[in-house]
Amino acid sequence: MGHTPFRGQVVVAGRTGECFAVRNSGVVAVVKGVGDHGCEYMTGDVVLVIGPTGRNFAAGMTGGIAYVYDENGAFPSRCNTEMVTLTMLDPVDEDNVRALLVRHVELTGSPHAASLLERWEVSRGAFWRIQPQGMETVRLPKALLRVRERTLGACR
Repeated sequence: MGHTPFRGQVVVAGRTGECFAVRNSGVVAVVKGVGDHGCEYMTGDVVLVIGPTGRNFAAGMTGGIAYVYDENGAFPSRCNTEMVTLTMLDPVDEDNVRALLVRHVELTGSPHAASLLERWEVSRGAFWRIQPQGMETVRLPKALLRVRERTLGACR
């Protein structure tokens, strides 16, 4: 799955191994955690990781957005920041993450994702937005826009 270019949505009810979301473009994915080299060379995906990451996250990332829940504050040391910037969520990002969490709970019944939603006022401060340097505007994949349209009414 990591090296196979495809489009659409990927929802994983657990952790993935190494090299998740590598060289994909247009995928919207939610996973509980990833191994080493997650989102390496990513070109146009939106990936939400609601748990730990391995080392070298986002190395060579040239497009897309990744969101990572960082409960313990360890993520910046796991991310390869040579080509990406790490920022906290803005209001649009918050809507993206909440919509993806709602959909993840619908499809997997994830108690962890449900807990993040229930504690949103606190948990939102522990998410990072990762995107390529110099990309102030990122075009969101159609799959994410559909998730947002479907779930944002339920989030408010």
